[in-house]
Amino acid sequence: MAEQIHSLEELAAVASGTVADAPVEAAAAPREPVRDALNRAYATGKRKDAVARVWVKPGSGRVLIRNNKGDYVDYTEYFARPVLQMILRQPFQVAGVQGQFDVMATVKGGGLSGQAGAVKHGISRALQLWDPELRPALKAAGFLTRDSRVVERKKYGKAKARKSFQFSKR
Repeated sequence: MAEQIHSLEELAAVASGTVADAPVEAAAAPREPVRDALNRAYATGKRKDAVARVWVKPGSGRVLIRNNKGDYVDYTEYFARPVLQMILRQPFQVAGVQGQFDVMATVKGGGLSGQAGAVKHGISRALQLWDPELRPALKAAGFLTRDSRVVERKKYGKAKARKSFQFSKR
């Protein structure tokens, strides 16, 4: 058990590391890549009500999205708006690996905007699992954090979540 510290001098000595019997913290073990038998990394991304299952593997930069019919289509076809396409490209640009990975994603739930955010979250998580060296850049950009904002539920006595019915004084 660690000895108690009785004075400020002892505390300063422990903080500066000059005490010989001060507990030495073990260095954080380096993260290991997590890949399956086909050399892919898998991650789940979420945004609003949308959930994306994402597989990332080295390749030529193709991004395929499985639509609701079960067919894989190119992301430019599924996400027709340029803003949504830009959202999908962001993790690769931040990590500096544009055109080096192929992505296969299956999306369910929500709308197109939420699905694009879910795929972005899934790509970011899969990239950092495939190569842990990419984690600091993705984390600094905030791509590994799930955006927890969801639609507020409707309350009784209200027209919507917060909107009231028109008030009549008489």
